[in-house]
Amino acid sequence: MLATQVFARFAHEASRRALPSEVLHHAQRAVIDWYASLYPGLAMPAVQVLEATLAEDLDRGHARLALGRAATPRAAALINGTAAHAAEVDDSFRDAMYHPGAATIAAALAAAQATKATGLDFLRAVVLGYEVSTRIGVVMGRPHYRFWHNTGTMGSFGAAAAAGSVMRLDEDSFAQALALAATFTAGLQQSFRTEAMAKPLHAGRAAEAGVLAAQLAARGMRSSLDVLEGESGLGHAMSNGPDWSQVGATLGSDWHITRLTFKNHIGCGHTFAAIDGALALQRVHGFSHADIESMHLGVYQPTLDIAPHVDPQNADQARFSLHYMVASALVHGSVRLSAYEPARLNDPATRALMQRITKSLDPEVDAGFPGRRAARVSITLLDGRRLSHLQPDRKGDPELPLSDADLEGKLLELAAPVIGEVEARALLARIWALPTNATLPT
Repeated sequence: MLATQVFARFAHEASRRALPSEVLHHAQRAVIDWYASLYPGLAMPAVQVLEATLAEDLDRGHARLALGRAATPRAAALINGTAAHAAEVDDSFRDAMYHPGAATIAAALAAAQATKATGLDFLRAVVLGYEVSTRIGVVMGRPHYRFWHNTGTMGSFGAAAAAGSVMRLDEDSFAQALALAATFTAGLQQSFRTEAMAKPLHAGRAAEAGVLAAQLAARGMRSSLDVLEGESGLGHAMSNGPDWSQVGATLGSDWHITRLTFKNHIGCGHTFAAIDGALALQRVHGFSHADIESMHLGVYQPTLDIAPHVDPQNADQARFSLHYMVASALVHGSVRLSAYEPARLNDPATRALMQRITKSLDPEVDAGFPGRRAARVSITLLDGRRLSHLQPDRKGDPELPLSDADLEGKLLELAAPVIGEVEARALLARIWALPTNATLPT
């Protein structure tokens, strides 16, 4: 069987049996985190420009934007998917180097609203989107991630699988939806190396592409089912011709959705191990940022590539600045939304500490990527002490997971300023009730 057919067979079989309760629980955790990411993203310039541009597709249709405005399913997926990635707070699956939630859940929700699906149908779609897209990302591997933004490329498959599940596509049509999604995949890393405003559009476009692929497949549109492994297919065109033979080997036994990373800081996740390591040294040895003579960060290559800014000039660049995020954490104790406000961006103490930070590739740390996201932090204090710490994982990784209560707190922190605490708590209750409730979260 071709890879698209393997996934379609799994989706068909999954639609006929109950999912494990643990899997559903992790899907609910992913949905909570998606909403926590969505609401702060609404205020980002990219989302506001997008919503104004798509005015003709709003105030009509059977789907809705985050704050309740009617929209066509494709427009809702595009705008909500963009918003869920815009604040850099969304989940990731390490081995696929990919943020699956932004596009997958946006597409699942838009399709579920349009078809009046149940809460359980919605959760099943989320699970299928994660399981399919993360496996494609794993096969495409690090060669793909060198140039491509996996949230845009792999996200198209997550969105197509999720929308196809909600729309109850038959086995052949589901495979066709994935094949169609393959030709929609896009998202270049260069687009956010110097200016990151357009980066969240990759997630939004992936969500829209997946919904469109499922809609087309439902009406009989066909594509080449060998589009992943064919000689001119995705694997050869956008990676190093990887082996697809085992892409579905663990479907239904190793549930990827149970091994997600949820962000404990706000910004580029490639900086988080260094942040956690620096804070760990500060906590154990009791020094302040003013006591630091110098600091060196040993990191893996994508940290150097994707968080390169040593003198960020705006909030977008600061979210992708290893120097800024580590220094801000040591000066202020954490990296929350407030870290990107103008006063904090120009904080003299943070800027001074940034000048005392250096970084380089650490071969041992790099060898563990993408399965582990580590950093080596070395600090020399003014009193002569030399401190070093290898941070093997980030808080929020499967090895150091956020609890249900942590995720609830994250949603309340990020959603309550937008919708109010009462509505944020009601949203949490609706998400936890999804397996037995016909009502969707929004």
